[in-house]
Amino acid sequence: MSNSAFLQSLITGLKAPQKRLEPKFFYDDAGSALFDEITELEAYYPTRTEIGILQAAAPEIATAIGPGAVLLEPGAGSVAKVSLLLDALEAPAAFAPGDISIDHLTEAATALQGRYPNLPIRPFALDFDHPFDLPADIAALGPVTVFFPGSTIGNFEPARAIGLLQRFAGIANAQHLLIGVDMKKDHGRLVHAYDDPEGVTARFNLNLLVRANRELGADFDLSAFEHLARFNAHDGRIEMHLKSLKDQTVSITGERFTFAAGETIHTENSYKYAVPEFQALAAEAGWNGHHVWTDLEDLFSVQLFHKAK
Repeated sequence: MSNSAFLQSLITGLKAPQKRLEPKFFYDDAGSALFDEITELEAYYPTRTEIGILQAAAPEIATAIGPGAVLLEPGAGSVAKVSLLLDALEAPAAFAPGDISIDHLTEAATALQGRYPNLPIRPFALDFDHPFDLPADIAALGPVTVFFPGSTIGNFEPARAIGLLQRFAGIANAQHLLIGVDMKKDHGRLVHAYDDPEGVTARFNLNLLVRANRELGADFDLSAFEHLARFNAHDGRIEMHLKSLKDQTVSITGERFTFAAGETIHTENSYKYAVPEFQALAAEAGWNGHHVWTDLEDLFSVQLFHKAK
């Protein structure tokens, strides 16, 4: 991704009434590594809970998907979960992981190739703000299952989530969608997951400002901002913000932006869904619900959909 795209997004976002930064810019090499660290934290339940669900349900999922599937994983990151499916599926035809941080993804895909030497693995650069599809030669190898774990869908406003799921349905040869969805629960537990005591999520959030200083010549004072996670009950989402600790001015390529003490930059949302809510949302996008698996505490769900005819 070019610095010009980052610069344009930053300038536009800081001119908005509620200052904002797009979360896709979290994922430079440092940000991707920090997110991998977040997934290992005790406070951050989604990753280990989803892995537990996938481990238990993998045989049933594999039967439902059938033999010869092509797996497409948009936003694949470190491809940490796909082995749970590849080990269970009957004769998978190929795996195509896509991510905005292509260097991080390529390294992870190379390691995965060592484990599956006979499986075609084709990593590719992917930005959800732009059109994407599978390479034609990969799509032709078999029916495509879109694997979208991690509750990444929760980072999208509901209307944008429907649009993204519609784009998944439009992928060549798409047949199934297997998706991780974080569920509604105690608000305190949610906030704790996004504001861990180790401070890793804070470093992840502040890395946006580190990037702006390094790549765009901005002069954010990192000590003058702090990480803030809060639950927005009206919209059913966790919000991440960077809060200004004082009145201050930041310069970026000659433009100056003022911050009042307590003013925030909104960096990310994570929507939480009850199962019926998400099934209805997916139906609007052209996917019919087939099966739902959850953990014993109903913290997280893995949901399988068929493409509507």
